Amino acid sequence: MARFNADKIGEAMLRRLAGRTSRRSILARVGGALAAAPGFPLLPVNRAEAAKPDRSPEAKTAFARTAQVEDDTACDYWRYCAIDGALCSCCGGGVHTCPAGSEPSPVSWVGSCINPANGKAYLIAYRDCCGKPTCNECFCDNTDRETQIYTPQLNNDIIWCFGTSSMQYHCSTAVLIGDAE
Repeated sequence: MARFNADKIGEAMLRRLAGRTSRRSILARVGGALAAAPGFPLLPVNRAEAAKPDRSPEAKTAFARTAQVEDDTACDYWRYCAIDGALCSCCGGGVHTCPAGSEPSPVSWVGSCINPANGKAYLIAYRDCCGKPTCNECFCDNTDRETQIYTPQLNNDIIWCFGTSSMQYHCSTAVLIGDAE
């Protein structure tokens, strides 16, 4: 039975490396690595785990400090932190469903809302329901973390009925996508 001999394997590998490379090429590679090493910390790296989000009351937005979880027909319902328009939950639909006779837009804007029940942040997709006259019930205009119009995916001032059979706005839904952390 043959025994595993790490010394012989290591020696064979080093002899093969020495036979194929020169000292100058090894020195050039080591020098290049040393010259590039200071630049590595500047590379974009996902540091999401490095900093935990601050969920203290002082760090929360005005909306997050007063949000509630019971009444989805009120503008201070926690999912509505960045909604703009009539709430579908007041117009015959639900928090995440369009009323009968209207169709959801295939595009949406997004927001990150904090659920006061558990203190976690969630990604919310706001989708307009289109194809019926505007519902004039429960109109809300929450602008928590809203950005300028040149970043449209985070702006709620646009009628998001693109891709539907009608550009007529009816109401807005707030679909929970998942954890924002």
